[in-house]
Amino acid sequence: MKELEEQRVCVKFCFKLRKSATEIFRLIQKAFGHDSMSRTKCFEWYNRFKSGRISMDEDTRSGRFSTLTTRPLTRR
Repeated sequence: MKELEEQRVCVKFCFKLRKSATEIFRLIQKAFGHDSMSRTKCFEWYNRFKSGRISMDEDTRSGRFSTLTTRPLTRR
């Protein structure tokens, strides 16, 4: 997870240097090897920064939590 945060920082940095999304993806692959983010994710982050986004945090997701605690049903 930490490496993905580092990679988002790298994408933002390269974006500010006016690198293309393809150039950024190649640099990410070169720097992080097999642990690099996917091409799709790299392009998503590139487009987020291009649209004016400044935060590097993931978007919150709607829906069910990954861990859910339930209590037994009681009959009335």
